[in-house]
Amino acid sequence: MCGIVGYIGKRDVAPLLLEGLQRLEYRGYDSAGIAIHASGKTGGLKTAKAKGRVRELESRLPKRFAGTTGIAHTRWATHGAPNDENAHPHVDASGKVAVVHNGIIDNAADVRARLTAEGVEFTSETDTEVLAHLIGRSEAGTLEEKVREALRHIEGTYGIAVLHSDFADRIVVARNGSPVVLGIGEKEMFVSSDVAALVSHTRQVVTLDDGEMATLKADDYRTYTTEGSRTTSSPETVEYAAESYDMGAHDTYMHKEISEQADAVDRALRGRIDDRFSTVHLGGLNLDAREARGVRRVKILGCGTSYHAGQIGAQMIEELARIPSDAEPASEFRYRNPVVDPDTLYVAVSQSGETYDVLAAVQELKRKGARVLGLVNVVGSAIARETDGGIYVHAGPEVCVVSTKCFTNMVVSFALLALHLGRIRDLSVADGKRIIDGLRRLPEQITEILENEAEIKKLAELYADAKSMMFIGRVRGYPVAREASLKLKEVSYIHAEAYPASELKHGPLALIEPAMPTVAIVPDDDLLEKNRAALEEIKARSGRILAVAHAEQEKADHTIVVPKNEPELDPILMGIPLQLLAYHTALTLGRDIDKPRNLAKSVTVE
Repeated sequence: MCGIVGYIGKRDVAPLLLEGLQRLEYRGYDSAGIAIHASGKTGGLKTAKAKGRVRELESRLPKRFAGTTGIAHTRWATHGAPNDENAHPHVDASGKVAVVHNGIIDNAADVRARLTAEGVEFTSETDTEVLAHLIGRSEAGTLEEKVREALRHIEGTYGIAVLHSDFADRIVVARNGSPVVLGIGEKEMFVSSDVAALVSHTRQVVTLDDGEMATLKADDYRTYTTEGSRTTSSPETVEYAAESYDMGAHDTYMHKEISEQADAVDRALRGRIDDRFSTVHLGGLNLDAREARGVRRVKILGCGTSYHAGQIGAQMIEELARIPSDAEPASEFRYRNPVVDPDTLYVAVSQSGETYDVLAAVQELKRKGARVLGLVNVVGSAIARETDGGIYVHAGPEVCVVSTKCFTNMVVSFALLALHLGRIRDLSVADGKRIIDGLRRLPEQITEILENEAEIKKLAELYADAKSMMFIGRVRGYPVAREASLKLKEVSYIHAEAYPASELKHGPLALIEPAMPTVAIVPDDDLLEKNRAALEEIKARSGRILAVAHAEQEKADHTIVVPKNEPELDPILMGIPLQLLAYHTALTLGRDIDKPRNLAKSVTVE
């Protein structure tokens, strides 16, 4: 969601902060702002804020806006409309304190009412401003203690960075449920909510845990708990360099990331296949064979695209390992007081590894003694650290708000997990080899699909006039339809719905007409004739059909033909042309493809 950037050192801070904010634009935001410790005779804090993009903020910076310490922010509105007043940083009544904040303060209304009764005048509608006033009103002797005292009065989630004009030699940061990453440089320090803002300057990072704070000075940093106890945090090296976050020769990040999927899948497979035993090595699971055989059920938790990947993963695990499995939105699971079974293996899925609803579900499961694995893309993320083990999907940095290559690599990772569990249980050597051979064919087959982009673009232009679209599929094809429907909605703003093809006659057929196209997932499997019968039902009601299939479909108006793999792995390939369909539909309609309206990349609030 929102983005935080901070710097303390010897360089002119404003250009560094603007560059960092630009690298975080992909996360989704509606306003931006900067606060610096001003250099020169006047000193003190200076702020600049603007509704809109970072370029709007840059155009508003005063000519004299020099300093070597500062914090900056891109805001995704939760409390108050997007405008200059609600943009971060927020300052206290004295003008000495500046705060940037990601997350939501749950008791902000109560704290605001108390402060108002004490004579404090608020200038914004945000929850964050209460923090600035609490810190400013504290009589503690150090900035660290002022922040610590303020945090005792609030409830909710936060990642914060704080400046104080009386303590110009430091930035104080804190984390509870929202990412905070320190960047360790040579006589300079950085802070951000995402390593993307840091990697052009340093690849040595420290990721704070929940309940942890840090003080950054130009030549040093220290970490400690919100209670004041020192913690030990050694820097780790970021896997990807700054170039991994650049667009390269592509016009959008979404197109770049779609085009990277063959390499991404190859990376997910590299070093994990064990031909001798027709299985895979997943050392990070921390689950031995005896424990794996004791698993009686698998429950997969994710949100949005990750949830859809989990639906495909649950089917793979049932088919290959013969373990009852299902997927559920983490945002629903954590609120329904679920029965936590000690024989159930829980898998938490998240691209960022910081998705708040998923992280909260993990924490609740751990509290109840469950075994939880993580399936995430970002190394060292909160979910990766809080789970018992897991699988990194190794998709590489994904910048576009809508997920493409991460979805594909998540499903590939579930295939690896299903094969691993299956071979421990009852999956034969022959079937293990069959799946491995299929996995190895995926990169080449993905490349083959991407080479058909020009034809998919023509189809997108043909269907872009639709006001609404239906997506259908059966069993393995249904989660593919759901994900494709989501992609179209996210990036093109065309209304879309996904249904099991078998459910058409139970209601959705009422919507079918020439103006409502249907995208049908039609794999060449044992349900082929059932799927063709659904196409007949649609054509009988004058509906237009775009099929994604392994061969031309007679009843479809158009067919996107994809190469055939093993039946269990076919969903991986059938989703990729529909990513391109959504992309080119959005391009035809002139949408802001990398930053769809109202959305954010990493959802770190409830």
